[in-house]
Amino acid sequence: MAAITQTLGAGVGALAQRRRGILYALAGIAIIVFFSRDVTPEQLATLGLNTTRSVQLLKLPDIVVPVLPVVWLFGALVFGMGLWELARGFRRPAWLLGVTSFAFLATFLVWAARGTSFSLIGILSASLQLATPILLGALSGVLCERSAVINIAIEGMMLGAAFTSVFVANVTGSVMLGLVAALLTGALLAAWHAVMSIEFKMNQIISGTVINIFATGLTNFLNQRIMQEYTQFNNEMTFPFISQMFPELGRLPILGALLFDQSPIVWLALILLVVVQVALFHTRWGLRTRAVGEHPRAADTLGINVFRVRYVNVILGGMLAGLAGAYFTLGSVGRFDKLMTSGRGFIALAAMIFGNWTPIGAFASSLIFGFADALQVKLQILIGQVNIPSEFLVMLPYIVTMIALAGMVGRVNMPAADGEPYEKQ
Repeated sequence: MAAITQTLGAGVGALAQRRRGILYALAGIAIIVFFSRDVTPEQLATLGLNTTRSVQLLKLPDIVVPVLPVVWLFGALVFGMGLWELARGFRRPAWLLGVTSFAFLATFLVWAARGTSFSLIGILSASLQLATPILLGALSGVLCERSAVINIAIEGMMLGAAFTSVFVANVTGSVMLGLVAALLTGALLAAWHAVMSIEFKMNQIISGTVINIFATGLTNFLNQRIMQEYTQFNNEMTFPFISQMFPELGRLPILGALLFDQSPIVWLALILLVVVQVALFHTRWGLRTRAVGEHPRAADTLGINVFRVRYVNVILGGMLAGLAGAYFTLGSVGRFDKLMTSGRGFIALAAMIFGNWTPIGAFASSLIFGFADALQVKLQILIGQVNIPSEFLVMLPYIVTMIALAGMVGRVNMPAADGEPYEKQ
């Protein structure tokens, strides 16, 4: 029986390998056919490595590449990898997907910049900026779901915190107090979600949906009645960029624009990424959190207070979502606009799932979604070059989200007790 099972497993694996090989070979052909259109042999693409925001200490030469050879090079690379997968197979198919994705993306950027220039360092800097609220929202989801509480209210927490941060900052004249208000708003909404989900054992999806609807309706109402009628409460107030506080850091080549021409909230998000990663996997608190998320009954038997762990994690997660909301205002545009989070809370949940419920994985996923968001903004400048309707470009981050979630079906390991209320015996 074992021999038959092993033979069947090998047959299924070989069939999947052949399918992958054919798929990637066709992808290589598609890259060559699609990106060779409207390209003349002499056309060049310029990828800029300098920024216009500040004067750099050293001006780097731009990357200038011929378009057609790049298209053929990456297309042939993907086609060859597809043939190799078909004939021999790769030990790690994930690498095949990664290289193919990079090849497609690099070819697309060069093709979009044909005959003109494209700021490479600019899009990388924008990607980190746009990934920041997604990362913070994903970390919020990680903390909640590692303790077995599903939190789809991240969007509502972001939106509520974005509103209170601007309002309090304008009333008090302090962006720091606005940031504190955002954290408290996220914590308050999270406490509501925790009480409904943990104490009253309400369906966690419904509880999160209620918070999203409540935050959307309340912020829309207050925006109309307060922000639009009394504009002094919605003046632009933001944290200064790191490069404004330390000009010499902003003048560094590449790193100046990428890391220091950013809001302090970006750096705070990166610090929190390290803190959550270390705390979750290398501390007693993290061990207890993961135990509660995997097997709460066993954790309770060992003396761990399951309810307290869940309350703490959900409220901490709410504060991270509140910080994400503050980034939309105090860390970016400086004022509140109706529905300004634009579904980023749900994209953060997708980043958490795509990152397999780990902080580092969530960060990598957030960068992918942030890059997709930055790409659609930059491509609208080159709308005549890419020949793609602007409506489809706006859809790009959400399309990437759906593709990522579809590709992760059956490949992720969520906490075993996720979403299950705990009954103490």
